[in-house]
Amino acid sequence: MTSPTTGTLPVNGATLYYEVRGQGPLLLLIPGGSGGTATFDAVADDLAAHYTVATYDPRGISHSTLRDPDAEQHVAEHADDARRLLDLLSPDQPARIFASSSGAIAALHLLTTHPERIERLVAHEPPVIEVLPDADRHRALPARVKETFRTQGLMPAMAVFAAGLKKDGDDNAPEPQPEMKLPPQAAARAERTMANLPYFVERIVPSFMAYVPDVQRLKAASDRLVLACGQDSHGELPHRTAASLARQLGMDPQHFPGGHTGLTRHPAAFGELLRKTLRS
Repeated sequence: MTSPTTGTLPVNGATLYYEVRGQGPLLLLIPGGSGGTATFDAVADDLAAHYTVATYDPRGISHSTLRDPDAEQHVAEHADDARRLLDLLSPDQPARIFASSSGAIAALHLLTTHPERIERLVAHEPPVIEVLPDADRHRALPARVKETFRTQGLMPAMAVFAAGLKKDGDDNAPEPQPEMKLPPQAAARAERTMANLPYFVERIVPSFMAYVPDVQRLKAASDRLVLACGQDSHGELPHRTAASLARQLGMDPQHFPGGHTGLTRHPAAFGELLRKTLRS
């Protein structure tokens, strides 16, 4: 794996850590969940053969520190962080963006507020529950996750969260995975992801899943937008939200390998389709 150039960027209330590799037009990769730059380790080098690839830890995640660790988090502020990175790394040209999950929510907001800064956005399964026809069924989930975290702890809260994302009628518990000794780099990445989970559960989930996208502004910028779904996640909440938003915008979603975490489970096939999608 190529060693990237690293840097930090002071923003409102935080300092962002970012990595840059490759050359060519800028491609900004925005992670979701409790992941940071390491989310894209398996695809960044291949993409860097065609683009200047920038990855970063969203504020409060891994190396991107908050000035106030207890600060409430807002989609608009996370979107502005991405804009500031675009202004730093590609001040004169619009950039391409791939964003996943909660990161895709921030990217959708950026598209509505600064469409001129984006040439193409591929937004993979943003869990924008307010676009669903049955949104009222799902609005209680973020608050339930946060309350479970407060009263019972992290792992029970994650169990509630996972159950809320599953297909309707799917009551099967995930099959237990055999314990494996991870390579040092993968072990360090897993450790960082776990360390970020409390912040994600308490600050990101309630705020981001309450976000209401501006459908009219997204329609106006729809020529710059690709909504992506996992081939294996039909019926799951993030797939349903992405597909529902695509219908409201009059477009067909692009289906990517795997499910909600297809990027990390099928990196070669995922990266290949992403390159094609960014070019088209």
